[in-house]
Amino acid sequence: YVCSTWGNNHFKTFDGDIYQFPGICEYNFASDCRESYKEFSVHIQRALNSNNHPVIQYILITIKDFTVYLRPKLAVVDGRIVKTPYYSSGVLIESNDIYTKVYAKLGLFLIWNQEDALMVELDSKFNNHTCGLCGDYNGVPIYNEFINEVASYNSITYGNLQKISKPNAKCEDPDETQALPSCNWHHDECERLLTSSAFADCRLRLNLEMYIQACMQDKCACSGNEDSFCLCSTISEYSRQCSHAGGRPGEWRTQYFC
Repeated sequence: YVCSTWGNNHFKTFDGDIYQFPGICEYNFASDCRESYKEFSVHIQRALNSNNHPVIQYILITIKDFTVYLRPKLAVVDGRIVKTPYYSSGVLIESNDIYTKVYAKLGLFLIWNQEDALMVELDSKFNNHTCGLCGDYNGVPIYNEFINEVASYNSITYGNLQKISKPNAKCEDPDETQALPSCNWHHDECERLLTSSAFADCRLRLNLEMYIQACMQDKCACSGNEDSFCLCSTISEYSRQCSHAGGRPGEWRTQYFC
């Protein structure tokens, strides 16, 4: 069971909802939310890089009483910069030029491409016990994230609720009334990209339509500026999720594409 975020502020909850949330504060990405003793929490903060693309600036992980702060090419444990691979108290941190990975014995695995894409996998013992942008992990899409007993939320309201309040933080909440544009004219092109022969092994493993919708949002947001971030981040995520689900995506990048 995997929760991920990638590209143009896309999120996929443990229960399989895909939504967009463009916040640049620090947010609870996924935490153990039982009342008593919380076993772990993962916070993230995004920022716009020099090309104006959203990237994850840092990730803050607490596991029991142990804190890990990650930036690209940097790992800090309990306030001390560490060399990787690093192992202590049931937590292993590995990193290379492309990925940072954290394994925790209590049932958490995290992988970050040091740019836009983060994936967290949790043991099923946390079913129904999590909160944050990744949702409650109860196996039911929509319920309790976007609809609960009292209200239904849009994704921006839901995202804003996950903000970690910090006294001196300078960040604006995204506007909840901002509707996402309809991007229907990009449907066929996105479908063509995601059903290319390279992804033949992925069709039955993933919900294709959700990734098509995310790709359509990307195309709209890029409005004609076809740089590789715009076009490729959702396709890369589809490829990663396919591998994670046991599929074998073929070579889809070419000299001219991504």
